[in-house]
Parts: sequence; structure tokens; C-alpha cells
Amino acid sequence: MHETITLLKATDFPAIERQTVETLQVNLGYKCNQSCVHCHVNAGPNRWEMMDEQTLDLIPLVLSARGIKTLDLTGGAPELHTQFRRLVRAASRIGVKVIDRCNLTILFEPGQEDLAAFLAEHNVEIVASLPCYSLENVDKQRGDGVFEKSIAALQKLNALGYGRPDSGKVLNLVYNPQGPQLPPSQQALEADYKRELNAHFGIVFNSLFTLANMPIKRFGSMLISKGTFRNYMQLLKDNYQAQNLESVMCRSTVSVDWQGFLYDCDFNQQLSLPVPGAQRHLRDMLETDLNGNAICVADHCYGCTAGQGSSCGGAL
Repeated sequence: MHETITLLKATDFPAIERQTVETLQVNLGYKCNQSCVHCHVNAGPNRWEMMDEQTLDLIPLVLSARGIKTLDLTGGAPELHTQFRRLVRAASRIGVKVIDRCNLTILFEPGQEDLAAFLAEHNVEIVASLPCYSLENVDKQRGDGVFEKSIAALQKLNALGYGRPDSGKVLNLVYNPQGPQLPPSQQALEADYKRELNAHFGIVFNSLFTLANMPIKRFGSMLISKGTFRNYMQLLKDNYQAQNLESVMCRSTVSVDWQGFLYDCDFNQQLSLPVPGAQRHLRDMLETDLNGNAICVADHCYGCTAGQGSSCGGAL
């Protein structure tokens, strides 16, 4: 695989500082039941990296110590971690909102038959990947049979109350472009998703998040192989919007890798760009916070500030 970090480090991206930490985003490991073309983590079935129990046990302690109200669990497929459910229970007990970055097909993996019911029981907010509302586009990006399983998973979640008004069970979907272009209008695409998924499958959901593809890991390597890396970077820079700097996720989110080390965002984690200064670990947050610290930036940051902006919560 082609590495992109050497093409990204030299940057003219503006300096920015961290604000109050509101979300702890934790990558529980890179093992996944899928291998998606756009994956910036390069996750897949053969990845072995998973957070150990000693590090995982620090998470509720840090949430309490720093007064962080949201725990955002990601991977790979975070549900494949053997202690995923124990962590969800622990965070829920202390009143923290838990988000599960779910690929939907995980609900049908062996041993996960009761996963949907568990998530509903603990009011876990689900952010589910569905890069299109058509079978051809989804299977092209994520693999044969993924669309059919994803639809079945969404119907299963709807039956448990997810995505339905006043249920308190939030179901958001995520869109990624098929290739090196910016996402379309989030508001317009959300209307299309809601119309098509409801008309054809009876599916309802709360919101659609549109995310730009990052020029790193598997997607970045594909761009280099096709000779389109520099063109894509120019597209991001040409569409830079300064106002998006106020809302980029790195200002209020700390990203934690499977070993417990801290990063300003999930993308920096995959590029091995830790928070500025001495390398910090989750245990360091028991004693101090990162408020007001400088944020590590490189050229990939244009991906979050181009056009309507892009973050883990969609357009900015």
C-alpha cells in the first residue's frame, strides 16, 4: 500500500487550537468483518490490533475525571471487541451518551444475534455506514451482498424503535462519495435517502451525515495508484472554507487508538500524528486535560474544511 504522509506533512493549513473536550472517540481495534475501498483505517477481517482490558478500563475513569459527556466507539467494527458490551454498560451507568459506529452487517455475524437488542436496551446512538441507497453502488464500494444485509439490519433496528420519532433511539446514516469528489449537499441528499429508503424498504432514520473521503490509508493509496492524488488534494484546497475552522471535530474531540495513545482526530491517528508535544496516553487525561492546546495539522485537514465541511457528525 502507498503511504501518503510524506505528501501531506508540508502544509499551509491554518494553525488552530483545541477547545473544551466534549467527546472521547475510542478506536477499540482494527478488526472488521468488511474491507471497504474508502476505509481510512485499512480495517478488515485479518487485522489483529485490539485494545487490551487494562487500557479499556481507563475509559470510564477518564470520562468521569474530565466530565466528558459523549463516548464515540469506532474501529474496525467496535462490536467485535470482546469487552464492547461491558464498556457500554459502564459508560451508561455514569450518564455518558454512547455512540456506536456500526457497519450494519455486523448484526448478522455469528455471536452478534442479540447485538441490536443490546444497543436498544442501553439507548446507544447508532451511526451506520450506508454509502448509497442503491444495491449496485453499495456493493461496489463495500462488497457483494452488503446492501441486502444493510437493509435487513436497518429494518431490524427500526423494529426496535430506532429512527422513529419520540423513541429516544437515534439512528443516523453515513454517506461517503464513490471516488475523488466532494459530497453533495447534505440536506438534499438526506431528503433523497429518506424518500428512497422509505418508499422501497419502509426504513426511517434520523439524520444523514455526509463525509468527505480522506486522502490517507486505503483510499489515499488508491488515489496514488490511479495518479489522481494531487488532483484530489487540489480539489480540497480549491474548496477550502475558512468558516469551517470553527466547527471542525478536532476542537472538541480527542481520538484514542487501540493502544490508548491520544490524537487530535481519527485521521491523525491513522497517520501516526499524535497530539503536539510528548506522546500522551489515555491515563494522562486522569490528571490533566488538553483544553487550549495546539492541534496537529497537515494537508489532509483540507478534507474537513472543503465545501460544506466534513466531520464525524457530517457537514459543518
